[in-house]
Amino acid sequence: MKYVLVTGGVVSGLGKGVTASSIGVVLKACGLRITSIKIDPYLNTDAGTMSPFEHGEVFVLDDGGEVDLDLGNYERFLDIKLTRDNNITTGKIYQSVINKEREGEYLGKTVQVVPHITNAIQDWIERVAMVPVDGQEGPADVCVIELGGTIGDIESMPFIEALGQFSYRVGAGNFCLVHVSLVPVLNVVGEQKTKPTQHSVRGLRGLGLTPNMLACRSTKELEENVKEKLSQFCHVPVLKLSFSTTDNVYVQLIALVDNEFFWLQAANIFTLYDVSNIWHIPLLLRDQKAHNAILKVLNLESVAQEPKLDEWVARATLYDTLQDEVRIAMVGKYTGLSDSYLSVLKALLHASVSCHKKLVVDWVASTDLEDSTASEAPDAYKAAWTLLKGADGVLVPGGFGDRGVKGKMMAAKYARENNVPYLGICLGMQLAVVEFARHVMKFPDADSTEFNPNTKTPCVIFMPEGSKTHMGGTMRLGSRRTFFKVTDCKSAKLYGDVNYVDERHRHRYEVNPDMVPAFENAGLQFVGKDETGQRMEIIEIPDHRFFVGVQFHPEFKSTPSKPSPPFVGKLLDTYWKLSWSSGKLQQTLTICSNIHTLPTGLIAAACGQLDQVLQDSCNGHVVAAKHKLGDSSSTPLVHQNGHAQKQANGGVANGTCHANGNGSTHG
Repeated sequence: MKYVLVTGGVVSGLGKGVTASSIGVVLKACGLRITSIKIDPYLNTDAGTMSPFEHGEVFVLDDGGEVDLDLGNYERFLDIKLTRDNNITTGKIYQSVINKEREGEYLGKTVQVVPHITNAIQDWIERVAMVPVDGQEGPADVCVIELGGTIGDIESMPFIEALGQFSYRVGAGNFCLVHVSLVPVLNVVGEQKTKPTQHSVRGLRGLGLTPNMLACRSTKELEENVKEKLSQFCHVPVLKLSFSTTDNVYVQLIALVDNEFFWLQAANIFTLYDVSNIWHIPLLLRDQKAHNAILKVLNLESVAQEPKLDEWVARATLYDTLQDEVRIAMVGKYTGLSDSYLSVLKALLHASVSCHKKLVVDWVASTDLEDSTASEAPDAYKAAWTLLKGADGVLVPGGFGDRGVKGKMMAAKYARENNVPYLGICLGMQLAVVEFARHVMKFPDADSTEFNPNTKTPCVIFMPEGSKTHMGGTMRLGSRRTFFKVTDCKSAKLYGDVNYVDERHRHRYEVNPDMVPAFENAGLQFVGKDETGQRMEIIEIPDHRFFVGVQFHPEFKSTPSKPSPPFVGKLLDTYWKLSWSSGKLQQTLTICSNIHTLPTGLIAAACGQLDQVLQDSCNGHVVAAKHKLGDSSSTPLVHQNGHAQKQANGGVANGTCHANGNGSTHG
């Protein structure tokens, strides 16, 4: 087993997760099998009880693990299925060591951080790295490990010590350290400053870890003299790539292999500069031959092939050329930090690109839609309703607590009454049910027992198997099966007319099964249920343009190549053709399918593609033709309601935020 460790320095939020995922993408494109581990130094056992404002969204795995959102990046980028053990926390490590101490495994010994905690960390990494996550048998070739936090954090010290020991345990040629650091540009002088990275590497070396390569985050590509300075002070080699031609012009060395040009370099210091979308990041690594440097350190040069990333090139290029907008109103309570809804944003992005639309997300704070805001903050109230009414579709994501609940129900009511495409996820589905009971079935006191335990019309109730005393890991979690009870419903068509689907759940309240007959008599269909038929999973209003609610979280399984059906529907089989012509990359997206109709999800319905009929195009109908590589003329916008527009990481970005969930950068 080979290991690639990704650490971060200077500041948090540099994009270690996307960097680690992108390294995995490039190595996978070289023909290697990849697995991933995320280390979070906090004392929590898992991310399940943490506020989204504190740590972003809680990502849910098939096995019910509530983990850091970076594991979502790993799954989306690498098309793998991880387990809860792929997320290591200080809480898990200490809990396992204390349990062993109580069981007598350390009998007679004084249990200490070194060696017991550090050994537990190393044993955990080795054990989990051997578990296949790509559906194939046998262990992967390379395990990419991301160490959360920043070098110098007190809580990460045991992990750094353990990883230093681990590098010697696995031996030379089996361990590669990539350090992600910041090279800022001061506006006053306009110069790229290396001192923060120098200090970060010095601190890392002082803790017993020496980086093999530097991934430098900056607003623009590193200048050659900056790379040389970093090489000199950080002890990381840099390769000079130029040579003199007969015309005394310095050019980069290239080679022609199978009629394609490849740059001959193995960069140990490479730049991850700001790009228009994160799908460019694996391409940046490939273009700078970062994979060659990693393969050299890991002694894998003889077994790896030149990376083929045609699909990533095509997707990134298509994204940059999209012009036609689709506007989605995201109505939630955590709109101040869009990382709280990162997977939902990614699913929307995957769907919009699949529909060849430029995604614009209008963030609507649900509290701003409520009547109380009309008197307290009339401008915010007006701005929120303006955004909601201007949207092509409405999405109400999951959440907990009663703050903003009335506003979410108002959004569902507006979408229902005005035939606007609506998708409710988890709480968004439950509140759609409550709203239907109040305004269609005329039960004014209808409510969820989560918000009103004494309601006389409990539409949503606490699940019998749930715990009211312990919060962590006590919800209905992980992959559960949903059976379609109405075969000709929109949802079944979205999934390709299958009998059942497996999706991930995270909830402790459910629709009251005793009220289902009354709901269905009033026109609200429960088209998907669990295997018992007592747990409601999917709702629809049949005569509505698109009004769907799901109890599960479909966003957790959406990937760029396989968008989630409730967001976009069942896509036609597609493939990208790439070719070189006159020194420019040309791309065509060719559709070959015998499907003539495209069932539609939220994005497709919002785009006006409902019941769209496609011509049989096995003869090579071109949908997206000939875009120049690197043409970044457009980027999706994410607007805040009446306030400064925020980036996906919570920062303000000149009034706009990119819908890839990562601002204008990759992290």
